[in-house]
Amino acid sequence: MASEMKQWLRFRHAGATGFGTLTPSGISVHEGEMFGRNAATGKTLALSEIELLAPCAPSKIVALWNNFHALAAKLNQPEPPEPLYLLKATTSITTPGAVIRRPSYYDGKTTYEGELGIVIGKTCARVSPAEADGFIFGYTCVNDITANDILTSDPTFPQWARAKGIDDYGPFGPVIATGLDPAKLTVRTILNGAERQNYPIADMIFTAQQLVSKISHDMTLLPGDLIAVGTSVGVGVMKEPVNTVTVAIDGIGELTNEFRL
Repeated sequence: MASEMKQWLRFRHAGATGFGTLTPSGISVHEGEMFGRNAATGKTLALSEIELLAPCAPSKIVALWNNFHALAAKLNQPEPPEPLYLLKATTSITTPGAVIRRPSYYDGKTTYEGELGIVIGKTCARVSPAEADGFIFGYTCVNDITANDILTSDPTFPQWARAKGIDDYGPFGPVIATGLDPAKLTVRTILNGAERQNYPIADMIFTAQQLVSKISHDMTLLPGDLIAVGTSVGVGVMKEPVNTVTVAIDGIGELTNEFRL
């Protein structure tokens, strides 16, 4: 949808929520709607003046499972003939830089999952892969945090929604970058200073355009909706009392959060 390379973000300043683009001199404040008509106001804010928010407020988060050739091979899983996905609660969203705490009732394993996120820019229903780029606003970093032991605790029912929908288990950001070719991107995840994931988006079983097309035939995607395209090899458990996790994608930036047991 947006071909010019920009980095969009949302922020809170002086008690009000705003949005704009990241520039070398700070945030170029815009008025209007991020996914509609907007214009720069001419005002610039320093990053030190604002509270950074998640870069959009999706009506739904669609999260993919088993969407990378390398991970399917490692897990000895068949590659799916169509996208396998779940819906992640929007109340799981938290801000870049936020401290995330494991729930007091849960003492099991929790994993990080560094992923690319697709952000939809306009209402999208039953589009073809060739049309999909016209509905994609841009791309962001996602950490699809998962309470693994909850997922498999009941042998009769995999609890995807509960395991991935815990409050604050869905950070993304810090920006939405436009004008990028997702097939050229690489996702890196750094846990406590050590790189744990480094994989190419080009290894996806379903491309970004195929995902948008196929999902839009099931459900209408709305402006701001987020598709987390799935993760690849290197997923791991956060074991320290305090864990710093960074999901880094060149052209988008770094999403860093602290996870505490």
